[in-house]
Amino acid sequence: MRKTEVNLATASAWRIAMILLGIAATPVLLSSASLGGQLSDADLVEVVGIGGLILAILASITISVGEKARLPTYGIVKYPFGEKGAVAINLLLAVSLFGWIAVTANMFGHSVHDLLAQLGVNVPLPVLVVIGCVIFVASTAFGFAVLGRVAQFAVPVIAAVLCYILYVATHGSANVIANVSSMNRGVAVSSVVGTIIVLVATLPDFGSFVHNRRHGVMAAVVTFLVVYPLLYWAGATPSALTGKDSLLAAMALFGALVPAGLLMVFATLTANAGNMFQGTLVVSTLAPKFPKWQITVVLGILAAIVGCMDIMAWFIPFLLFLGIATPPVAGIYVADFFLYRRHGYDETVLARDSQIKLLTFVAWIAGSLVGFATVKGILVLTTIPSLDSILTACVCYVILSRFSPARERVTPV
Repeated sequence: MRKTEVNLATASAWRIAMILLGIAATPVLLSSASLGGQLSDADLVEVVGIGGLILAILASITISVGEKARLPTYGIVKYPFGEKGAVAINLLLAVSLFGWIAVTANMFGHSVHDLLAQLGVNVPLPVLVVIGCVIFVASTAFGFAVLGRVAQFAVPVIAAVLCYILYVATHGSANVIANVSSMNRGVAVSSVVGTIIVLVATLPDFGSFVHNRRHGVMAAVVTFLVVYPLLYWAGATPSALTGKDSLLAAMALFGALVPAGLLMVFATLTANAGNMFQGTLVVSTLAPKFPKWQITVVLGILAAIVGCMDIMAWFIPFLLFLGIATPPVAGIYVADFFLYRRHGYDETVLARDSQIKLLTFVAWIAGSLVGFATVKGILVLTTIPSLDSILTACVCYVILSRFSPARERVTPV
C-alpha cells in the first residue's frame, strides 16, 4: 500500500509554489486583461479574492491527495476508473496538455518576435518557436529538480517586470477611460477560477513531490489565495485603465511595450516548462516502456511542428472544450479518496477490480454535461461552470460507487 514516505526526494512548499506560479503566469496574463476592462477597481479586488479562495480550497484538497498517494494524477485515476478505463482519461489529459504546450510555444515565438521587432531585429517565427521548444525540453528533460530551478529564476523576474509595468500604468500618461463596461460578478469569478482550474485538477502531479501534507497545503494557499489574486489584479489593472483587452495593447499606450513583451517571454517559458513536465508524466503512463526524457524530447519536437502552424484560431477553442471535461475528473478522484483511499493506495486492488468502471464514467459524463450546460447558460447552479462540474461528478460518484462490488470500493488498511 502506498503511504507517505519520509525518504523521498521531495520539495518544500516554497519550491512547489514557485513552480505553480510559473505555470499560472501565462493564462493569468491572457485572461486578466479581458476581465480588467469590465470591472471597477473594488469589484475586481472582490472577484479575484473570491476566486482565489475557491481555488485555494480545491487546490489544498487535490494536492493533499497526491501527497498521500505519492502518485501523479494519471496514476490516481486508475483507482476510480479502472486500470484500462483510466487510459481514456489519460488520453484526454495528454491531448489537452500537448495542445497547451503547442499553443504556448506559438505564443513564446510571437512574444519574442514582437520583442525583437521593437529592437529592429527580424527573426522568422518558426525559428523562434523551435528555439523555445529546445528551452522547454532542456528545462524538463532533467527532472523535477531542474524545473524547480527554472521557476526560482524566472518567477522573480516575472514579478519584478510586472511590478514595473503596474507602476508605469498607474503613473504614466495615457488616455484613462472614465467608465468600464459591466460584467456579472458570477461570470467574473468563473473566469478567475476557470483560468487555472485544469492545473488545480492535476495538482497531485506536484503533491507527489512535496515534503508532507502541511507543505502541500502551504503551497496551495500561498499560490492560489495570496499570489494568484495579486497576479490577476496586477495583470488586469493596465486594461482597466485603458479599456484594452490585452496587456501588450494596454502597455503600448504607456510606451512600455518592451517590458510587456519581456514579461510574456518569461511567462511562457515557465508555463511551458511546467506543461512539458506534466505532459511527460501522463504520456509515460500511456507509453511506459520509454524513458521520460525521450518522451519529453518527442513532445518538444511535435510541439515545435504544431506551434509553427497557423492553427491557433480554432485550436484554442478546442482546448477550452477539453478543459471543461477535466475538472469532473478531480471531483471523482477526490470523492474516491475520502470514501475508500484515506488509508493509502493499494496497487493490488487494481488487479482485482474491474478494468473499466462504467458507473464512474457515468459520473464523469454527468459532470462534463453539467459543465457544458452551465457554460452555455442552460443551467445556473453556483454560477461557476467548472465548480458545478466538479460538484456534480463528485456527488454522482458518491452515489454510483455504492453500486460497485465491495472489493472494488474498499482498500485494505
